[in-house]
Amino acid sequence: MDQGFFLLFATVSVIAALTVILARNPVHSALALMACFLQISAIFVLLEAPLLAVVQIFVYVGAIMVLFLFVIMMIDVREAVSQRFLRGGNLPALVLLVLLGVEMLALVFRSDHFSLTEPVAMRGGDEIRQLSTTLFADYLLPFEAASVILLAALVGAIVLARKEPG
Repeated sequence: MDQGFFLLFATVSVIAALTVILARNPVHSALALMACFLQISAIFVLLEAPLLAVVQIFVYVGAIMVLFLFVIMMIDVREAVSQRFLRGGNLPALVLLVLLGVEMLALVFRSDHFSLTEPVAMRGGDEIRQLSTTLFADYLLPFEAASVILLAALVGAIVLARKEPG
């Protein structure tokens, strides 16, 4: 049962990732990226890692997708749709993407650490407490630096997208 759900979520995730690359509309690409992130969080739930699933949804789907959509809405979408992201055809990029995907799957299935039949051992609640203490005590400066960098990127996007008066 878990293997079937894993294959379903992985397939939908790969299809959503391909949609991100091949979509002509940037808004459709952003929505497909959000669907891909949701599928990855569902895979984390199957791996019995609910903390990673929630972090995946909050950080990527919540914060970063809002930033992506905010920047996309600030650019002229009609002009961006008329331009192709991959000039000269998508066939070479698609062939390379499929080859890399096949290679990745071959490496994963040959790995000793990959098994869909063995459940992940349940962990105690102390690990989450230790993780949060480490993140907000020992690594507070890098955590805050990342938030300042994201804020600077947002301000830079606003300045770049602003139209000159007159």
